[in-house]
Amino acid sequence: MPASTSHCPPNFPPNKITHFQLKEGEAMESLSCHFQFTFHRVSKNVKARSSSVSCSIQPTQSNIKVVINGAAKEIGRAAVLAVTKARGMEVAGAVDKQFVGEDIGKLCDMEEPLEIPVINDLTMVLGSISQSKETGVVVDFTDPSTVYDNVKQATAFGMRSVVYVPRIKVDTVGALSAFCDKASMGCLVAPTLSIGSILLQQAAISASFHYNNVEILESAADATDLPSADAVQIAKNLSNLGQFYNKGDITTDVAARGQVLGEDGVRVHSMVLPGLPSSTTVYFSGPGEVYSVKHDITGVQSLMPGLILAIRKVIRLKNLVYGLEKFL
Repeated sequence: MPASTSHCPPNFPPNKITHFQLKEGEAMESLSCHFQFTFHRVSKNVKARSSSVSCSIQPTQSNIKVVINGAAKEIGRAAVLAVTKARGMEVAGAVDKQFVGEDIGKLCDMEEPLEIPVINDLTMVLGSISQSKETGVVVDFTDPSTVYDNVKQATAFGMRSVVYVPRIKVDTVGALSAFCDKASMGCLVAPTLSIGSILLQQAAISASFHYNNVEILESAADATDLPSADAVQIAKNLSNLGQFYNKGDITTDVAARGQVLGEDGVRVHSMVLPGLPSSTTVYFSGPGEVYSVKHDITGVQSLMPGLILAIRKVIRLKNLVYGLEKFL
C-alpha cells in the first residue's frame, strides 16, 4: 500500500488514537494511528512542542456469507430480509427447488434486486464461497430427509450450519453430532428459533417445581403437525424433571381429555380455527390458585431475531449444539 500523509487538525487532543477507513480496490483496511505530543521546556517562559505519529494497518473483518437453503419458503424469504438488514452479514446464496432462476431480492419484494438467483444446487453455491475463503453459514429450512446430507456438504466446504427443521429425528441429530465432532465443525440444531417460545419453556420448567397439575393448550389456524413441536418440547422438558403430574385425574383414556405425552401425565389440547394465531399456553394449578404462561406467534418475523443470533454464534462452534437456548 502506498505511503500516505496525515494532517492533524489544530488543537488535536494529545495521545489520541484514531481509526480511519481506507479503500484500495475491493479490499477494506483499517488504519489505526496514535498521535503523541510531548512538551519540552526551552527556557523559563518558553515551551516547545514535538509530536510523533505511529500507524498500523489491519484488515477489517468481512461479512458472514449466509446461504439460505429453502429460500423460496415463507420463512426463507423472511430470513433473506433479516440477513440483508443485519450488521456484519450478507446473503450469499439462495437455494430452493421452486422459483429457480428468479432473483431472490425480487421474490422477497425488495426495492432493489440482490442479483442473487435462486438455484437448486447447494454444492454450486458452497463451492463459490469456499473459493473466496470467507466465513460462511448455511441456514437449512428444508426437511428431515435432507438435513444430514446438507450439513455434510456444508462441512466439506468448511461452512457451519444452522438447522431449523421441525420433526427432525433423534437419530439424525445423533449422527450429525458425531459427524460434526469428527470434523471439528460447528452446527446448531434449533427446535425453535423463537426467543419467546424458549422463554415460555424456561418459565414452565421453573413453575413445574411448585405445582403438581399441568396441562398444555395450543391453538393454530390449521391442523398441520399437531401437537406442535413447541408443545411436544415443553411436555418433554417437564417429563425429564422426574415428576408425575395430575395424580388426581386418571381419566387419560377419554379422548376429550387431550393427548398424553410421555408417561408422567402431561396432556396437550390442540384447538384449530381459521384465523387463530399460533399460541401455546401452559396451565399450572395448586390449592386455591391457577398459574399460566402464554406465548403467541403472529408472524414468521418472530423467528428472525433468534436466527440472527444463531448465525452469529455458530461461527465459533466446533461441534453440534442442540437448542438456541444454550446461547440466551
